[in-house]
Amino acid sequence: MVVEYERRGAVAVVTMNRPEYRNAQNSAMTYALDEAFYRAAEDDGVAVVVLAGAGPHFSAGHDIGTPGRDADATFPRRAGMWWDHVGKAGAESRFARESEVYLGMCRRWREIPKPMIASVQGACVAGGLMLAWVCDLIVASDDAFFADPVVRMGIPGVEYFAHPWVMPPRVAKEFLYTGDRMPASRAYELGWVNRVVARDALEEETLALAGRIAAMPRMGLALTKKAVNQAEDLQGMHAGMDAVFGLHHLAHAHNAETGGDPLGGQDARSMREAPHGS
Repeated sequence: MVVEYERRGAVAVVTMNRPEYRNAQNSAMTYALDEAFYRAAEDDGVAVVVLAGAGPHFSAGHDIGTPGRDADATFPRRAGMWWDHVGKAGAESRFARESEVYLGMCRRWREIPKPMIASVQGACVAGGLMLAWVCDLIVASDDAFFADPVVRMGIPGVEYFAHPWVMPPRVAKEFLYTGDRMPASRAYELGWVNRVVARDALEEETLALAGRIAAMPRMGLALTKKAVNQAEDLQGMHAGMDAVFGLHHLAHAHNAETGGDPLGGQDARSMREAPHGS
């Protein structure tokens, strides 16, 4: 299974399970995550959801090159009203697919009315950032690092563009302009990682925090989450993401028109082997 689900008392642990590919997210994983999150949301015995990644890395991002890449497969659409991308051409296909599996799914998960904690080790890159950022809290191991290197593709950041709300705008610009890895310690200093712990203590510390939160009243937690999310949206987060999503697809279209490749000639290996500042 590409996603595993386990109940630990009042905590649902959802684990991405493609460690041989650094938990690269294909569509099968995306929809399996959606199933797991929905299962946790409707289970009255679950108070908190933990999102984790099997193996040495949380997630290397979207699947752009594994044998399990399934970008041309049809899946039941859940996050929006755009039609199936399969069999469509050009920007119509890419916009329809990414509206669903990237931006749409992340927005759907952000609104789950139960606290979510990302338990992050190793790489948390691009699409991995999106998964961590939809969670309410992030507990990171001391070997974790974060990066969004897609400007190397000529694209202005990932689809769920939370950067200016997660970190100060000048830091967000440097993070994107350079594609450098940000260590967990720096993310903690900037306030977008809640705790940094030893790698061998990551699971224990995350579950301990989840347990403390699970003891709070369910309705109070749900309303508090909604209150903070609404405040972010009043600061322009929702509208800002819509605007950047359009720029994201302008970049894909420009790449395809000028070079025949919407990813700007990059692939999983070239992105992994590019300079990363550490």
